[in-house]
Amino acid sequence: MSQIAGAPGDVRVQGAEAVLAQLDDEQRAAASAVSGPVCILAGAGTGKTRTITHRIAYGVHTGAFVPEQVLAVTFTARAAGELRSRLAGLGVGGVQARTFHAAAMRQLRYFAPRVLGGPMPQLVENKLRLVAAAASRARLSTDRTSLRDLASEIEWAKTTLATPDDYPARSQAAGREPPFEPAAVARVYAGYESAKQRDGALDFEDLLLVTAFALEEHPDVARQVRGQYRHFVVDEYQDVNPLQQRLLDAWLGGRADVCVVGDPNQTIYSFTGADPDYLLGFADRYPDAEVVKLERDYRSTPQVVGLANKLIGQAPPRKGLPGLRLLGQRAEGPPPRFFEHPDEPTEAAAVANACRALVEAGTPAAEIAVLFRINAQSEVYENALSAVGVPYVLRGGERFFERPEVREAVLLLRGAAAGGSDPGALVPTVRDVLASTGWVEHRPPPGGAARDRWQSLAALVDLAVDLVAEDPTMDLAGFVAHLAARADAQHAPTVQGVTLASMHAAKGLEWDAVFVVGLVDGVLPISQSLSRPDAVEEERRLLYVAVTRAREQLTLSWSLARNPGGRRSRPRSRFLDGLVPGSTPTAAPPQRKQKRAKVVLEGEAGELFERLRAWRSEAAASASVPAYVVFTDATLQAIAETRPASLRELSALPGIGARKLELYGEDVLATLGS
Repeated sequence: MSQIAGAPGDVRVQGAEAVLAQLDDEQRAAASAVSGPVCILAGAGTGKTRTITHRIAYGVHTGAFVPEQVLAVTFTARAAGELRSRLAGLGVGGVQARTFHAAAMRQLRYFAPRVLGGPMPQLVENKLRLVAAAASRARLSTDRTSLRDLASEIEWAKTTLATPDDYPARSQAAGREPPFEPAAVARVYAGYESAKQRDGALDFEDLLLVTAFALEEHPDVARQVRGQYRHFVVDEYQDVNPLQQRLLDAWLGGRADVCVVGDPNQTIYSFTGADPDYLLGFADRYPDAEVVKLERDYRSTPQVVGLANKLIGQAPPRKGLPGLRLLGQRAEGPPPRFFEHPDEPTEAAAVANACRALVEAGTPAAEIAVLFRINAQSEVYENALSAVGVPYVLRGGERFFERPEVREAVLLLRGAAAGGSDPGALVPTVRDVLASTGWVEHRPPPGGAARDRWQSLAALVDLAVDLVAEDPTMDLAGFVAHLAARADAQHAPTVQGVTLASMHAAKGLEWDAVFVVGLVDGVLPISQSLSRPDAVEEERRLLYVAVTRAREQLTLSWSLARNPGGRRSRPRSRFLDGLVPGSTPTAAPPQRKQKRAKVVLEGEAGELFERLRAWRSEAAASASVPAYVVFTDATLQAIAETRPASLRELSALPGIGARKLELYGEDVLATLGS
């Protein structure tokens, strides 16, 4: 532990001691480690944000840190805003808390004349236009879905530092499933880069790459930046990709005053280029690193924590840092519940009825979540919740402050604020302004877009009520400023409704009651992962993330058939073996993977897959194109596993865009029904 400078009566020392007094023993050990390389392994619900903010505050109060020389890097603007807010509450200002991209943008904008010979180039906000032009030059027939997939492949390549020439070999080694053959994707990637250079533009990956280059190749720039920033904190370090690590290394310049925070058990983004080896190998890279484990879970009941430990405990050991085993700190709660259903509509109806019962018993709808593996699973739950009159919110769609009704409301509120408002009249004033748009309080319309609009505006009123409770003097001008700050930080207010979200979108969130649904092999683990043990294990960690979102009540369910009357042949997820009462744990992962991979391709799903492959061969021959141009094997597997019953359900699957839906949709449905 660093020594505290000053006498016991020193105000600065008293502030430092107060900062540490608010932490548990492990958090205190992490917060007081303010020099040298530090690795904080923070399990789910263990207070990592609290720990790193108190560590920064402790460093400032003891004089170990100058606030302006600290750069805390996060993955979202909201997380950066949360860090700044908490630091302000601890009496610390001046610390730079930014995302990788925001930090790079700030530095590159300043150094652009020196590094690029002119002002900051324009940014490519959306790759699709340039990708479409490059694909056209490469003579590829694309739709919006395949263009998005191509853009994702280009982003993956750039974040992993792969060039167009490298891409085919690198993508094959990584087990990628691109929308076109790798050589074709490489041509599009090269064309995209050329078009971007002709436009004199940079994309978001270039921000990081050019900033790193500036530090690596311009000693004067490096001296200035490294003189400014001497202490680094990196949150969610398990999600860092090679490009971000390169920039971090350039910032450090061989120094070791860095604190990384992460959880190996929550590594779920390798498909985007994230590399957990940076976290797992941190102690190898810095042999003198101080490693602190945070395992006291303050979020979930011991029953939820026990299930999470059991789930992740069945994973094979990983090299590098020691594992984490959560220790529940909350009062006892109900045991997790497991339910098997005959088909998906029955499963969804049971979940919807359970949500209604919770709401009627007093649980706010916003404190309930339904989590699934793929977004295509949401529709049946939307219908089921609507049928029982329970409001819901889809997470992962349009950002709150970008919704048309919210943008209109904010403009109206800003205009009203310009005319002045009285302290104490905030809530009625907000209600009156929103009423001018046709919004009527206490009269939500039925489901669909109208209800979504109503809920968005109701959330603004609820936020005003909460702010007045905290500060009765808040006026309309202050409320508008608060909304602007939230918009900048992507910090949406709570919308009252059951949250429907994918497991990936749920990371970093928590609810009182969580329903994890659709847990069948081929969906979780998803069929595309079955050929690679490491990908299967990432799917296990995804379920772990979903489980650890629950504070008190956790329900896991699956259905044996997709549609009523269908063959009940879908095996429940292998990850539930050993968790469901009376079941036994899985065998060793490699053997189990091979066994279950065969099962997924047998039975009804296997028959459908072979039928779809036969149809694809005919369609490809008729169009004189390779089979993968019609659909990849991964897309056919997804169709066979989910068995869509309509064009809408089919369009929700990966790899199927408007063009392919038009060309092949009816034939696919006919093949499934034959």
